[in-house]
Amino acid sequence: MSRKHVVVQGATLKCKFSEKPQTDILKVKSQNKHFANDKDASKKLIATTKEIGQTLEKNTFGNCKLQPTGNSYKPCQAVINQWSAFYEKVTLSNQGKILVEDSKATCPIGGPDCISFVKHGQKVEISKQNIKNASELLSNQINPLVNMAEFKERLEDHDSICK
Repeated sequence: MSRKHVVVQGATLKCKFSEKPQTDILKVKSQNKHFANDKDASKKLIATTKEIGQTLEKNTFGNCKLQPTGNSYKPCQAVINQWSAFYEKVTLSNQGKILVEDSKATCPIGGPDCISFVKHGQKVEISKQNIKNASELLSNQINPLVNMAEFKERLEDHDSICK
């Protein structure tokens, strides 16, 4: 799984047969126990191969090019049948395998691998430990407006006051 992000609640998907490129948001419905990239374990549920059926926010990608009607197309009704290219080495408690950013979904109309991820849904959350482990020299070169030594000192003072 080197260099592939785990997909979480809020990931963005697209269908290659959408008339006008539209996206939809993944909702994890198959489990409520396993989180990633979420220090409070409350928002970013890990998506698995058990996200089957209508598991998107709007359940549509606009109009479907595979369903013509005269001079237009029928609206897409996104239904996911199965997933491919998932991480096979881990099975979560719902018996699902973890979806990664290059996983693809099958739709009954679009066929295999017609739905793919645009964004994996993870966001960077900086913790106190990240700041403590940061190289002061490198941090000062990236952002010269922040004195990392002083920032770390204030963080330690704040920690000692809050204990």
